[in-house]
Amino acid sequence: MKAYKITKREFIKRSTLGLGALSLGLNSVNLIGNPLSLFNGNGIPSSLPPGLDKFSIEARHWVMTPKGIKCQICPNECKIKEDETGDCRTKTNIDGTLYSIAYGNPCAVHVDPVEKKPLYHFLPSSKAFSIATAGCNLACLNCQNWEISQTSPTKTRNADLMPDKVVSQAIANNCKSIAYTYSDPVAFYEYTFDTAKIAREKKIKNILVSAGYINEKPLREWCQYIDAANIDLKSFSNEIYEMLNAGTLEPVLNTLKILKEEGVWLEITNLIVPTWNDDMDLIKRMCDWLAANGFEDTPLFFSRFHPEYQLTNLPPTPVSTLSKAREIAITSGINFVYIGNVPGSEGENTYCPNCKNLLIERKGFRILKNNILKGKCNSCGHTVPGVWEG
Repeated sequence: MKAYKITKREFIKRSTLGLGALSLGLNSVNLIGNPLSLFNGNGIPSSLPPGLDKFSIEARHWVMTPKGIKCQICPNECKIKEDETGDCRTKTNIDGTLYSIAYGNPCAVHVDPVEKKPLYHFLPSSKAFSIATAGCNLACLNCQNWEISQTSPTKTRNADLMPDKVVSQAIANNCKSIAYTYSDPVAFYEYTFDTAKIAREKKIKNILVSAGYINEKPLREWCQYIDAANIDLKSFSNEIYEMLNAGTLEPVLNTLKILKEEGVWLEITNLIVPTWNDDMDLIKRMCDWLAANGFEDTPLFFSRFHPEYQLTNLPPTPVSTLSKAREIAITSGINFVYIGNVPGSEGENTYCPNCKNLLIERKGFRILKNNILKGKCNSCGHTVPGVWEG
């Protein structure tokens, strides 16, 4: 376990002073009122132990062991000693209780088209109110949001946006959904859970954009309130998962199965990183597994890698590689296969698996044409899996 060591004195100092400043463009969003008013600083209620502020809450899913608190949210199962923080940088052991310090303090708040998540078969052309806190339970070498995923909420410039305010802002911005995204909602599990519960009561949909590296029990609890998910299936090799992402494959495959079983609308992304997971035999094994396990109608995205974080030495993924992967997936029996991060590609469009006619024409995150009527192909009447209204 790679614990992120921090003394209680340092934790108090950072929380009080609000060291660091980072935001993924909050001020560019047309939120109701003044977006800067969300950044109100940290209050310190007396009901919490010293070192914690109002953006802290007792964590879910943990147990005390002789070696410290064991967090049971994800397969890392960090054993966290007093005044230490786990791999995700959002769980800390204070006085023998595990707390999340990622609650109501997102460092990124945006209004996005739902296609950006990406979700192509879920409320097309609608808006998603998107939030993230700092922290992540993986350590991907190619992370595009590493400035927030690989740091702590104590080091970012954060909004004051408790769960009820997230929902009210989503409604005020005419968003049909709330997306928990950018870093990984597994790291801010408690914040996501409570927000999603309120959103469900207000008829707002909930979206997970995640690597899916989570244990079964907390995942099934999440599924009570989650409507859709895009899961990043990073490769079909355990060795690559360990070396590229600091994770393992099997828990992610279990996540896919559980989401399907629980009735959550699912779409899958495979980011193809040159020299790492661009082996076509590996991609074929992945596609064959998906088809054999009932995911033939689950949209699958092969997305283009751009040099980022610790892999700036690599070139972008050749479009020809993405096209080959798409052909393999279609041959394996996957009905809806897309190419991501290549605006204008034919692989952005949706085609009817029955009559092969164009169903949805896209360019980037814009829909140019939609021939799906009440969930069916407007040409042949074939039912197109997805959530098209709501």
